[in-house]
Amino acid sequence: MPDQPAETAQPGTTPSGPGAASGLDRFFQISRRGSTVGREVRGGLVTFVTMSYIVVLNPLIVGSFSATAPSAHRDVLGAVLPVPQVAAATALVAGVLTLLFGLVANYPFAIATGLGINTLVAVTIAGQVSWPEAMGLVVVNGVVIVLLAVTGFRTAVFNAVPPELKAAIAVGTGLFICFIGLVDGGLVRRLPDAANTTVPVQLGINGSIASWPTVVFVVGLLLTSVLYARRVRGAILLGVVISTVLAIVVEALTHVGPSMGTNPKGWSLATPTLPDRLFGLPDLALVGHVSLGAFTRLPALTAALLVFTLVLTNFFDGIGGISALGTQAGLVGPDGQLPRIGRALTVEGLGAVAGGVASTSSNTVFIESAAGIAEGARTGLANVVTGVLFLVAMFFTPLYQVVPLEAAAPALVVVGALLMAQVRHIDFGDFARGLPAFLTIVVMPFTYSIVNGIGVGFVAQVILASATGDARRVHPLTWVVAVAFLAFFAVGPIQSVLS
Repeated sequence: MPDQPAETAQPGTTPSGPGAASGLDRFFQISRRGSTVGREVRGGLVTFVTMSYIVVLNPLIVGSFSATAPSAHRDVLGAVLPVPQVAAATALVAGVLTLLFGLVANYPFAIATGLGINTLVAVTIAGQVSWPEAMGLVVVNGVVIVLLAVTGFRTAVFNAVPPELKAAIAVGTGLFICFIGLVDGGLVRRLPDAANTTVPVQLGINGSIASWPTVVFVVGLLLTSVLYARRVRGAILLGVVISTVLAIVVEALTHVGPSMGTNPKGWSLATPTLPDRLFGLPDLALVGHVSLGAFTRLPALTAALLVFTLVLTNFFDGIGGISALGTQAGLVGPDGQLPRIGRALTVEGLGAVAGGVASTSSNTVFIESAAGIAEGARTGLANVVTGVLFLVAMFFTPLYQVVPLEAAAPALVVVGALLMAQVRHIDFGDFARGLPAFLTIVVMPFTYSIVNGIGVGFVAQVILASATGDARRVHPLTWVVAVAFLAFFAVGPIQSVLS
Protein backbone atom coordinates (compact mmCIF):
# COMPACT_ATOMS: atom_id res chain seq x y z
CA MET A 1 0.00 0.00 0.00
CA PRO A 2 1.10 3.61 -0.49
CA ASP A 3 1.80 4.19 3.18
CA GLN A 4 4.19 1.27 3.50
CA PRO A 5 7.95 1.97 3.36
CA ALA A 6 9.59 0.91 0.14
CA GLU A 7 12.87 -0.92 -0.14
CA THR A 8 15.94 1.22 -0.58
CA ALA A 9 17.75 0.29 -3.76
CA GLN A 10 21.36 -0.71 -3.21
CA PRO A 11 23.95 -0.62 -6.00
CA GLY A 12 25.03 -3.96 -7.33
CA THR A 13 21.95 -5.96 -6.32
CA THR A 14 19.74 -7.84 -8.73
CA PRO A 15 16.13 -6.80 -9.11
CA SER A 16 13.55 -9.40 -8.31
CA GLY A 17 9.78 -9.75 -8.21
CA PRO A 18 7.05 -9.37 -10.82
CA GLY A 19 8.17 -7.58 -13.96
CA ALA A 20 11.85 -7.62 -12.94
CA ALA A 21 12.87 -8.71 -16.43
CA SER A 22 11.34 -5.58 -17.93
CA GLY A 23 13.78 -2.94 -19.12
CA LEU A 24 11.56 -0.24 -17.61
CA ASP A 25 11.56 -2.09 -14.29
CA ARG A 26 15.34 -2.53 -14.32
CA PHE A 27 16.05 1.09 -15.21
CA PHE A 28 13.81 2.58 -12.53
CA GLN A 29 14.20 -0.31 -10.04
CA ILE A 30 10.43 -0.41 -9.65
CA SER A 31 10.12 -3.92 -8.18
CA ARG A 32 13.11 -3.46 -5.88
CA ARG A 33 11.40 -0.47 -4.30
CA GLY A 34 8.17 -2.36 -3.77
CA SER A 35 6.20 -0.47 -6.40
CA THR A 36 4.44 -1.15 -9.70
CA VAL A 37 4.15 0.72 -12.97
CA GLY A 38 0.52 1.48 -12.14
CA ARG A 39 1.43 3.06 -8.83
CA GLU A 40 4.16 5.14 -10.43
CA VAL A 41 1.85 6.46 -13.15
CA ARG A 42 -0.88 7.16 -10.62
CA GLY A 43 1.57 8.85 -8.25
CA GLY A 44 3.01 11.01 -11.04
CA LEU A 45 -0.48 12.10 -12.05
CA VAL A 46 -1.41 12.99 -8.46
CA THR A 47 1.80 15.00 -8.02
CA PHE A 48 1.04 16.98 -11.18
CA VAL A 49 -2.54 17.67 -10.13
CA THR A 50 -1.50 18.90 -6.67
CA MET A 51 1.28 21.20 -7.92
CA SER A 52 0.04 22.30 -11.35
CA TYR A 53 -1.27 25.46 -9.70
CA ILE A 54 2.31 26.80 -9.87
CA VAL A 55 1.85 27.41 -13.61
CA VAL A 56 -1.00 29.77 -12.74
CA LEU A 57 0.36 31.21 -9.50
CA ASN A 58 3.99 31.90 -10.45
CA PRO A 59 3.02 34.26 -13.32
CA LEU A 60 0.83 36.21 -10.88
CA ILE A 61 3.80 36.60 -8.49
CA VAL A 62 6.64 37.21 -10.94
CA GLY A 63 4.68 38.55 -13.91
CA SER A 64 1.93 41.08 -14.50
CA PHE A 65 -0.85 41.58 -17.04
CA SER A 66 0.05 45.25 -17.41
CA ALA A 67 2.78 47.62 -16.27
CA THR A 68 0.07 50.02 -15.10
CA ALA A 69 -1.71 47.48 -12.86
CA PRO A 70 -1.61 48.48 -9.15
CA SER A 71 -0.20 45.06 -8.16
CA ALA A 72 2.36 44.92 -10.98
CA HIS A 73 5.87 43.90 -9.96
CA ARG A 74 7.92 46.40 -11.94
CA ASP A 75 11.69 46.35 -12.12
CA VAL A 76 13.92 49.39 -11.62
CA LEU A 77 13.18 50.41 -15.23
CA GLY A 78 9.41 50.07 -14.80
CA ALA A 79 9.16 46.93 -16.95
CA VAL A 80 7.09 43.82 -16.14
CA LEU A 81 7.17 40.17 -17.22
CA PRO A 82 4.04 39.26 -19.25
CA VAL A 83 1.89 36.64 -17.50
CA PRO A 84 1.36 34.34 -20.56
CA GLN A 85 5.11 34.19 -21.20
CA VAL A 86 5.91 33.42 -17.55
CA ALA A 87 3.24 30.70 -17.51
CA ALA A 88 4.66 28.99 -20.59
CA ALA A 89 8.24 29.17 -19.30
CA THR A 90 7.17 27.93 -15.85
CA ALA A 91 5.59 24.81 -17.35
CA LEU A 92 8.57 24.25 -19.67
CA VAL A 93 11.23 24.38 -16.95
CA ALA A 94 9.14 22.33 -14.51
CA GLY A 95 8.63 19.66 -17.17
CA VAL A 96 12.26 19.44 -18.28
CA LEU A 97 13.76 19.52 -14.76
CA THR A 98 11.24 17.04 -13.35
CA LEU A 99 12.00 14.64 -16.20
CA LEU A 100 15.75 15.08 -15.72
CA PHE A 101 15.49 14.52 -11.96
CA GLY A 102 13.52 11.33 -12.47
CA LEU A 103 15.92 9.94 -15.07
CA VAL A 104 19.17 10.90 -13.29
CA ALA A 105 18.32 10.65 -9.58
CA ASN A 106 15.47 8.10 -9.94
CA TYR A 107 13.32 9.66 -7.24
CA PRO A 108 9.65 10.75 -7.42
CA PHE A 109 10.40 14.34 -6.42
CA ALA A 110 9.00 16.83 -8.92
CA ILE A 111 10.64 20.23 -9.51
CA ALA A 112 9.05 23.62 -10.21
CA THR A 113 9.46 27.31 -9.39
CA GLY A 114 10.00 27.67 -5.65
CA LEU A 115 7.41 29.71 -3.81
CA GLY A 116 9.12 32.14 -1.49
CA ILE A 117 12.16 32.42 -3.73
CA ASN A 118 10.01 33.86 -6.52
CA THR A 119 8.52 36.38 -4.08
CA LEU A 120 12.00 37.35 -2.94
CA VAL A 121 13.02 37.93 -6.56
CA ALA A 122 9.85 39.85 -7.47
CA VAL A 123 9.55 42.02 -4.37
CA THR A 124 13.11 42.53 -3.11
CA ILE A 125 15.47 42.07 -6.04
CA ALA A 126 13.58 43.28 -9.12
CA GLY A 127 13.02 46.69 -7.56
CA GLN A 128 16.77 47.26 -7.50
CA VAL A 129 17.72 45.96 -10.96
CA SER A 130 16.10 45.13 -14.29
CA TRP A 131 14.27 41.82 -14.74
CA PRO A 132 17.04 40.29 -16.91
CA GLU A 133 19.58 41.36 -14.26
CA ALA A 134 17.46 39.91 -11.46
CA MET A 135 17.32 36.60 -13.32
CA GLY A 136 21.07 36.87 -13.84
CA LEU A 137 21.49 36.86 -10.05
CA VAL A 138 19.28 33.75 -9.92
CA VAL A 139 21.55 32.07 -12.49
CA VAL A 140 24.67 32.94 -10.46
CA ASN A 141 22.95 31.53 -7.38
CA GLY A 142 22.24 28.34 -9.33
CA VAL A 143 25.83 28.01 -10.50
CA VAL A 144 27.03 28.31 -6.89
CA ILE A 145 24.51 25.67 -5.78
CA VAL A 146 25.63 23.28 -8.53
CA LEU A 147 29.31 23.79 -7.68
CA LEU A 148 28.60 23.08 -4.01
CA ALA A 149 26.80 19.90 -5.05
CA VAL A 150 29.44 18.73 -7.55
CA THR A 151 32.26 19.27 -5.04
CA GLY A 152 30.37 17.18 -2.47
CA PHE A 153 29.90 20.02 0.02
CA ARG A 154 26.12 20.01 -0.27
CA THR A 155 26.04 16.23 0.15
CA ALA A 156 28.28 16.50 3.21
CA VAL A 157 25.92 19.04 4.79
CA PHE A 158 22.94 16.80 4.00
CA ASN A 159 24.64 13.83 5.64
CA ALA A 160 25.71 15.91 8.65
CA VAL A 161 22.10 16.68 9.62
CA PRO A 162 21.38 14.67 12.82
CA PRO A 163 18.65 11.98 12.57
CA GLU A 164 16.35 13.84 14.98
CA LEU A 165 16.57 17.00 12.85
CA LYS A 166 15.89 15.01 9.66
CA ALA A 167 12.78 13.58 11.31
CA ALA A 168 11.83 17.07 12.50
CA ILE A 169 12.23 18.42 8.96
CA ALA A 170 9.78 15.76 7.73
CA VAL A 171 7.27 16.50 10.51
CA GLY A 172 7.60 20.27 10.14
CA THR A 173 7.16 19.94 6.40
CA GLY A 174 4.02 17.90 7.04
CA LEU A 175 2.58 20.65 9.23
CA PHE A 176 3.65 23.26 6.68
CA ILE A 177 1.91 21.62 3.71
CA CYS A 178 -1.10 20.85 5.90
CA PHE A 179 -1.29 24.55 6.74
CA ILE A 180 -0.99 25.38 3.04
CA GLY A 181 -3.86 23.01 2.35
CA LEU A 182 -6.05 24.53 5.06
CA VAL A 183 -5.36 28.04 3.75
CA ASP A 184 -5.88 27.04 0.11
CA GLY A 185 -9.14 25.39 1.09
CA GLY A 186 -10.36 28.52 2.87
CA LEU A 187 -10.76 26.76 6.23
CA VAL A 188 -8.01 28.94 7.74
CA ARG A 189 -8.04 32.61 6.79
CA ARG A 190 -6.17 35.74 7.74
CA LEU A 191 -8.26 38.18 9.75
CA PRO A 192 -9.04 41.35 7.75
CA ASP A 193 -7.59 43.47 10.57
CA ALA A 194 -4.87 40.99 11.59
CA ALA A 195 -2.41 43.82 12.13
CA ASN A 196 -4.59 45.21 14.91
CA THR A 197 -5.30 42.02 16.84
CA THR A 198 -3.37 39.35 18.69
CA VAL A 199 -5.27 36.67 16.72
CA PRO A 200 -3.87 36.62 13.16
CA VAL A 201 -6.05 33.84 11.66
CA GLN A 202 -9.57 32.49 11.99
CA LEU A 203 -11.77 29.55 10.97
CA GLY A 204 -13.39 30.30 7.61
CA ILE A 205 -15.18 33.64 7.55
CA ASN A 206 -16.09 34.98 11.00
CA GLY A 207 -15.56 31.53 12.50
CA SER A 208 -17.89 29.78 10.04
CA ILE A 209 -17.58 27.74 6.85
CA ALA A 210 -19.39 30.45 4.94
CA SER A 211 -18.36 29.85 1.33
CA TRP A 212 -19.14 27.16 -1.22
CA PRO A 213 -15.46 26.67 -2.15
CA THR A 214 -14.67 25.85 1.49
CA VAL A 215 -17.60 23.42 1.58
CA VAL A 216 -16.08 21.68 -1.44
CA PHE A 217 -12.73 21.54 0.40
CA VAL A 218 -14.29 20.04 3.55
CA VAL A 219 -16.27 17.45 1.57
CA GLY A 220 -13.14 16.61 -0.44
CA LEU A 221 -11.05 16.24 2.73
CA LEU A 222 -13.57 13.91 4.36
CA LEU A 223 -13.96 11.89 1.15
CA THR A 224 -10.21 11.57 0.57
CA SER A 225 -9.62 10.61 4.20
CA VAL A 226 -12.28 7.88 4.08
CA LEU A 227 -10.97 6.50 0.79
CA TYR A 228 -7.40 6.43 2.10
CA ALA A 229 -8.40 4.88 5.43
CA ARG A 230 -10.24 2.14 3.54
CA ARG A 231 -7.10 1.56 1.44
CA VAL A 232 -8.85 2.31 -1.84
CA ARG A 233 -6.41 2.33 -4.75
CA GLY A 234 -5.84 5.83 -6.05
CA ALA A 235 -7.59 7.36 -3.02
CA ILE A 236 -5.89 10.75 -3.28
CA LEU A 237 -6.36 10.99 -7.05
CA LEU A 238 -10.00 9.98 -6.74
CA GLY A 239 -10.47 12.61 -4.04
CA VAL A 240 -9.08 15.37 -6.29
CA VAL A 241 -11.13 14.25 -9.32
CA ILE A 242 -14.41 13.93 -7.42
CA SER A 243 -13.81 17.24 -5.63
CA THR A 244 -13.18 18.94 -8.98
CA VAL A 245 -16.40 17.53 -10.45
CA LEU A 246 -18.25 18.69 -7.32
CA ALA A 247 -16.66 22.14 -7.66
CA ILE A 248 -17.79 22.42 -11.30
CA VAL A 249 -21.35 21.49 -10.31
CA VAL A 250 -21.34 23.93 -7.38
CA GLU A 251 -20.04 26.79 -9.54
CA ALA A 252 -22.64 26.05 -12.23
CA LEU A 253 -25.44 26.25 -9.64
CA THR A 254 -24.20 29.07 -7.43
CA HIS A 255 -22.07 31.26 -9.76
CA VAL A 256 -19.65 32.06 -6.92
CA GLY A 257 -16.97 33.37 -9.25
CA PRO A 258 -13.28 34.05 -8.53
CA SER A 259 -11.97 35.68 -5.38
CA MET A 260 -9.68 38.23 -7.09
CA GLY A 261 -8.90 39.68 -3.65
CA THR A 262 -12.33 41.31 -3.39
CA ASN A 263 -14.75 38.38 -3.08
CA PRO A 264 -13.86 36.40 0.08
CA LYS A 265 -16.41 33.72 -0.79
CA GLY A 266 -14.98 33.14 -4.27
CA TRP A 267 -12.61 30.48 -5.61
CA SER A 268 -8.98 31.13 -4.61
CA LEU A 269 -7.23 30.83 -7.96
CA ALA A 270 -8.85 28.81 -10.77
CA THR A 271 -12.63 29.00 -11.19
CA PRO A 272 -13.98 25.48 -11.89
CA THR A 273 -15.81 26.01 -15.14
CA LEU A 274 -15.55 24.03 -18.35
CA PRO A 275 -13.13 25.92 -20.63
CA ASP A 276 -14.20 27.45 -23.93
CA ARG A 277 -11.10 26.03 -25.58
CA LEU A 278 -8.55 23.36 -24.70
CA PHE A 279 -5.53 24.25 -26.80
CA GLY A 280 -3.16 27.22 -26.90
CA LEU A 281 0.35 27.73 -28.31
CA PRO A 282 2.95 28.65 -25.63
CA ASP A 283 4.93 31.89 -25.85
CA LEU A 284 8.54 31.16 -24.84
CA ALA A 285 9.96 34.60 -25.59
CA LEU A 286 11.39 34.98 -22.08
CA VAL A 287 13.77 32.02 -22.40
CA GLY A 288 17.33 33.38 -22.54
CA HIS A 289 16.27 36.88 -21.48
CA VAL A 290 18.98 37.18 -18.82
CA SER A 291 21.86 39.54 -17.96
CA LEU A 292 24.70 39.81 -15.43
CA GLY A 293 24.43 43.59 -15.35
CA ALA A 294 23.38 43.62 -11.68
CA PHE A 295 27.04 43.44 -10.69
CA THR A 296 27.69 46.79 -12.38
CA ARG A 297 24.38 48.45 -11.49
CA LEU A 298 24.64 47.64 -7.76
CA PRO A 299 27.52 48.04 -5.29
CA ALA A 300 29.55 44.81 -5.18
CA LEU A 301 28.67 44.09 -1.53
CA THR A 302 24.95 44.58 -2.16
CA ALA A 303 24.97 42.24 -5.15
CA ALA A 304 26.98 39.68 -3.17
CA LEU A 305 24.50 39.87 -0.28
CA LEU A 306 21.57 39.27 -2.63
CA VAL A 307 23.31 36.23 -4.08
CA PHE A 308 24.12 34.96 -0.55
CA THR A 309 20.43 35.22 0.42
CA LEU A 310 19.37 33.34 -2.71
CA VAL A 311 22.02 30.65 -2.23
CA LEU A 312 21.15 29.96 1.40
CA THR A 313 17.42 29.86 0.65
CA ASN A 314 17.90 27.60 -2.38
CA PHE A 315 20.49 25.42 -0.64
CA PHE A 316 18.23 24.43 2.23
CA ASP A 317 14.93 24.52 0.37
CA GLY A 318 16.27 21.63 -1.70
CA ILE A 319 17.87 19.79 1.22
CA GLY A 320 14.74 20.15 3.35
CA GLY A 321 12.40 18.98 0.60
CA ILE A 322 14.55 16.02 -0.46
CA SER A 323 15.07 14.95 3.16
CA ALA A 324 11.35 15.05 3.97
CA LEU A 325 10.28 13.31 0.77
CA GLY A 326 12.98 10.65 1.01
CA THR A 327 11.92 9.88 4.56
CA GLN A 328 8.25 9.67 3.63
CA ALA A 329 8.97 7.36 0.68
CA GLY A 330 11.04 5.01 2.83
CA LEU A 331 14.05 5.49 0.56
CA VAL A 332 16.53 6.35 3.34
CA GLY A 333 19.08 3.57 3.83
CA PRO A 334 19.97 1.76 7.08
CA ASP A 335 22.76 4.29 7.62
CA GLY A 336 20.21 7.09 7.64
CA GLN A 337 21.40 8.44 4.30
CA LEU A 338 19.69 8.72 0.93
CA PRO A 339 21.36 6.85 -1.96
CA ARG A 340 22.21 8.96 -5.04
CA ILE A 341 21.91 12.11 -2.96
CA GLY A 342 24.81 13.71 -4.87
CA ARG A 343 23.01 13.31 -8.19
CA ALA A 344 19.75 14.52 -6.69
CA LEU A 345 21.27 17.69 -5.24
CA THR A 346 23.16 18.46 -8.46
CA VAL A 347 20.08 18.20 -10.67
CA GLU A 348 18.04 20.16 -8.13
CA GLY A 349 20.72 22.87 -8.26
CA LEU A 350 20.38 23.01 -12.04
CA GLY A 351 16.78 24.03 -11.40
CA ALA A 352 18.02 27.42 -10.18
CA VAL A 353 20.11 27.93 -13.32
CA ALA A 354 17.27 26.89 -15.62
CA GLY A 355 14.75 29.04 -13.76
CA GLY A 356 16.96 32.09 -14.12
CA VAL A 357 17.61 31.48 -17.81
CA ALA A 358 13.86 31.12 -18.45
CA SER A 359 12.91 34.13 -16.25
CA THR A 360 10.66 32.05 -13.98
CA SER A 361 12.83 32.34 -10.84
CA SER A 362 14.67 29.47 -9.19
CA ASN A 363 13.21 25.95 -9.44
CA THR A 364 13.46 23.47 -6.58
CA VAL A 365 11.99 20.19 -5.32
CA PHE A 366 8.28 20.61 -4.63
CA ILE A 367 7.01 19.27 -1.32
CA GLU A 368 3.64 18.58 -3.00
CA SER A 369 5.40 15.53 -4.45
CA ALA A 370 4.47 13.97 -1.10
CA ALA A 371 0.95 13.53 -2.47
CA GLY A 372 2.26 11.32 -5.28
CA ILE A 373 4.43 9.39 -2.82
CA ALA A 374 1.39 8.80 -0.64
CA GLU A 375 -0.31 7.41 -3.74
CA GLY A 376 2.49 4.86 -4.13
CA ALA A 377 5.23 6.56 -6.20
CA ARG A 378 8.73 5.39 -5.29
CA THR A 379 10.84 5.88 -8.43
CA GLY A 380 11.75 8.36 -11.13
CA LEU A 381 9.07 6.91 -13.42
CA ALA A 382 6.51 8.97 -11.50
CA ASN A 383 8.63 12.04 -12.28
CA VAL A 384 8.61 11.16 -15.96
CA VAL A 385 4.80 11.14 -15.86
CA THR A 386 4.69 14.46 -13.99
CA GLY A 387 7.29 16.04 -16.27
CA VAL A 388 5.48 15.01 -19.45
CA LEU A 389 2.23 16.41 -18.06
CA PHE A 390 3.92 19.75 -17.38
CA LEU A 391 5.22 19.87 -20.96
CA VAL A 392 1.76 19.02 -22.26
CA ALA A 393 0.32 21.69 -19.96
CA MET A 394 2.11 24.34 -22.00
CA PHE A 395 -0.38 23.61 -24.78
CA PHE A 396 -3.45 22.91 -22.63
CA THR A 397 -3.43 25.78 -20.14
CA PRO A 398 -7.25 26.22 -20.21
CA LEU A 399 -7.78 22.56 -19.26
CA TYR A 400 -5.62 22.31 -16.14
CA GLN A 401 -6.97 25.64 -14.89
CA VAL A 402 -10.28 23.84 -14.29
CA VAL A 403 -8.99 22.31 -11.02
CA PRO A 404 -9.47 24.85 -8.20
CA LEU A 405 -7.12 25.01 -5.24
CA GLU A 406 -10.01 23.96 -3.00
CA ALA A 407 -10.21 20.62 -4.83
CA ALA A 408 -6.46 19.89 -4.63
CA ALA A 409 -5.96 21.16 -1.07
CA PRO A 410 -7.43 18.07 0.69
CA ALA A 411 -4.53 16.01 -0.67
CA LEU A 412 -2.05 18.29 1.11
CA VAL A 413 -3.82 17.92 4.46
CA VAL A 414 -3.90 14.12 4.16
CA VAL A 415 -0.22 14.01 3.23
CA GLY A 416 0.60 16.30 6.15
CA ALA A 417 -1.02 13.77 8.47
CA LEU A 418 1.09 10.97 6.96
CA LEU A 419 4.33 12.89 7.46
CA MET A 420 3.50 13.39 11.15
CA ALA A 421 4.34 9.71 11.70
CA GLN A 422 8.05 10.60 11.65
CA VAL A 423 7.68 12.29 15.04
CA ARG A 424 8.19 8.87 16.65
CA HIS A 425 11.90 9.11 15.78
CA ILE A 426 12.40 12.18 17.99
CA ASP A 427 13.26 11.75 21.69
CA PHE A 428 11.60 14.71 23.35
CA GLY A 429 12.69 13.33 26.73
CA ASP A 430 16.19 14.66 25.96
CA PHE A 431 15.48 18.40 25.99
CA ALA A 432 18.82 19.38 24.42
CA ARG A 433 17.93 17.26 21.38
CA GLY A 434 14.17 17.66 21.54
CA LEU A 435 14.00 21.47 21.58
CA PRO A 436 15.88 22.01 18.28
CA ALA A 437 13.60 19.42 16.69
CA PHE A 438 10.53 21.09 18.18
CA LEU A 439 11.59 24.52 16.97
CA THR A 440 12.25 23.12 13.49
CA ILE A 441 8.75 21.64 13.45
CA VAL A 442 6.82 24.70 14.62
CA VAL A 443 8.79 27.46 12.89
CA MET A 444 8.12 25.99 9.43
CA PRO A 445 4.33 26.47 9.43
CA PHE A 446 4.35 29.52 11.72
CA THR A 447 6.74 31.46 9.45
CA TYR A 448 5.53 29.80 6.23
CA SER A 449 9.07 28.71 5.37
CA ILE A 450 10.92 25.39 5.40
CA VAL A 451 14.25 27.22 5.33
CA ASN A 452 13.47 29.23 8.47
CA GLY A 453 12.61 26.06 10.36
CA ILE A 454 15.84 24.34 9.34
CA GLY A 455 17.89 27.42 10.24
CA VAL A 456 16.37 27.80 13.70
CA GLY A 457 16.87 24.09 14.33
CA PHE A 458 20.57 24.24 13.40
CA VAL A 459 21.23 27.31 15.54
CA ALA A 460 19.33 25.90 18.52
CA GLN A 461 21.17 22.59 18.28
CA VAL A 462 24.59 24.23 18.34
CA ILE A 463 23.71 26.53 21.25
CA LEU A 464 22.12 23.81 23.42
CA ALA A 465 24.85 21.27 22.72
CA SER A 466 27.51 23.82 23.66
CA ALA A 467 25.67 24.99 26.78
CA THR A 468 25.20 21.41 28.05
CA GLY A 469 28.81 20.35 27.51
CA ASP A 470 27.98 18.15 24.57
CA ALA A 471 29.55 20.23 21.81
CA ARG A 472 31.67 17.30 20.63
CA ARG A 473 28.61 15.55 19.20
CA VAL A 474 27.96 18.50 16.85
CA HIS A 475 29.36 17.91 13.37
CA PRO A 476 31.80 20.65 12.24
CA LEU A 477 29.63 21.41 9.22
CA THR A 478 26.70 22.00 11.55
CA TRP A 479 28.67 24.86 13.11
CA VAL A 480 29.35 26.30 9.65
CA VAL A 481 25.68 26.07 8.70
CA ALA A 482 24.55 27.60 12.01
CA VAL A 483 26.83 30.61 11.51
CA ALA A 484 25.58 31.01 7.93
CA PHE A 485 21.99 31.00 9.19
CA LEU A 486 22.78 33.61 11.82
CA ALA A 487 24.00 35.84 8.99
CA PHE A 488 20.90 34.93 6.98
CA PHE A 489 18.54 35.92 9.79
CA ALA A 490 20.46 39.19 10.24
CA VAL A 491 20.37 40.08 6.55
CA GLY A 492 18.09 43.08 7.23
CA PRO A 493 20.47 44.88 9.59
CA ILE A 494 23.41 43.95 7.35
CA GLN A 495 21.67 45.54 4.36
CA SER A 496 20.95 48.65 6.42
CA VAL A 497 24.62 48.97 7.33
CA LEU A 498 25.67 48.55 3.68
CA SER A 499 23.23 51.18 2.50
